[in-house]
Amino acid sequence: MTVRLLRAVGAATAVYGLAVTALPGLLARPSGLVDDEGRTARETRTALRPLGWRDAASGLAMVLAPAGPALRTAACVRIAADFGDAVLLAATLPGRERKAKAVAVSLGWGALSVVGLLTDSSDVSADSRRPSDAVR
Repeated sequence: MTVRLLRAVGAATAVYGLAVTALPGLLARPSGLVDDEGRTARETRTALRPLGWRDAASGLAMVLAPAGPALRTAACVRIAADFGDAVLLAATLPGRERKAKAVAVSLGWGALSVVGLLTDSSDVSADSRRPSDAVR
């Protein structure tokens, strides 16, 4: 497991999730979920904010989880969310180009977490380990 990569993905995801929670248009515009003037409907903002919050929470879990089983679990939750997003957005977003971009972004972020889980790195230093990890 490459802890630094997983933590970086988690941090980026958490920041993006908080941004979308505050400004749902950040997700709505590239997804084509806006009106002709580029405005996001109140209902759409309401529906997108929980997705942003989910990303913030799962990203924060990747940042804070102790290296080992807890971090693996947090990464698997993030991977499931990213790959699930890819499937659902491919099936539901308007426009072929928007679908392709959304799927690529979702699969890309999920793939980064997969790489972080499957690669072996000795980046688990004293700084990144939690006391519970040293007991193993």
